[in-house]
Amino acid sequence: MMYKTVAIVLIAIFTGLLMINYAPGIAEDEAEAGQIYSTTRSLMDTTVTVSVLSSDETAAQASIEKAFERIEYVDRLMNNYDNNSELSTLNEQGYLNNSNPDILYVVNRSDHYSESSQGAFDISILPILELWKSKYSPGGTYQDPTPEEINQTLELVNYSAISVEGSNITLENEGMMITLGGVAKGYAVDLAIESLLEDGIESGFVNAGGDGRYIGHKPDGTPWKVGLQNPDRAGEAVVVMNMEDMAVATSGNYERYFNDAARVSHISDPRTGYPSQDLISATVIAETAMDSDAFATAVFVMGEEDGLEMIEDLDNVECLIITSDKRLVRSSGFAEYESTT
Repeated sequence: MMYKTVAIVLIAIFTGLLMINYAPGIAEDEAEAGQIYSTTRSLMDTTVTVSVLSSDETAAQASIEKAFERIEYVDRLMNNYDNNSELSTLNEQGYLNNSNPDILYVVNRSDHYSESSQGAFDISILPILELWKSKYSPGGTYQDPTPEEINQTLELVNYSAISVEGSNITLENEGMMITLGGVAKGYAVDLAIESLLEDGIESGFVNAGGDGRYIGHKPDGTPWKVGLQNPDRAGEAVVVMNMEDMAVATSGNYERYFNDAARVSHISDPRTGYPSQDLISATVIAETAMDSDAFATAVFVMGEEDGLEMIEDLDNVECLIITSDKRLVRSSGFAEYESTT
């Protein structure tokens, strides 16, 4: 399952956030602040790093372990390609009674993203993603679905047909299926950060394949530095952001930038059923990783003008867009997070 976006990967892509100097050396005058302890694992189809600033290694490692347990919990719960997950049960039955509170929260919050983006974000997009996947998988035609196939499948895509009453979730149209791939990874990052905070960790971060949330600051008192991958040069940042008690995520299709033959984006527009191809990437800064994750996907689908308009209407949310002609387009408050050093 691809958790970065509400999507299925149809092509090889390289997109996301590049960490810049996230674990600097500790000078003597910074020793009292503690040091950074980090662990990296492969989870949720990506690389996840949990880092904390602490003066107690044993306590730091224990907190890191608990943070990973939260991420594994979300993966078990919300992976629609795991037949044992609650989400798979919902898709198979068309309803889920006495739902897990975390699924209820994520489904309800997803409705906010859909309304804010005029339907550009829609967790009921799974049938469209499965249609495209079937065409570009072994045994498929390796040709785009026909307009008739897309129109027929789009009848199953409708976020307003997801009904939540109490703890019960119902997919009102037969054949509907949902994916939480556009929010689950961000939500997992948020739960991991909450776990760190509960353990008294005041500085650190959780980064899951580009979905990152940062609390406190580095040992020297400066904000965490997060770089956005330059599509022209691997390993180089096109912009560096100061992150302190904020989250950031990127959605994009760098493979299309490198290879014109890669026409099929891994992010589809739930309103049209076709891949989104107007932008190279959309990076969103917000207070939670789930918000930044979802709104980054929404901006990428909506495009430059509509995406920026949505972001400007949201409180404490900023974005940076890389357009298909390589322009960097910033929302009105994005510059406040840019590092000049």
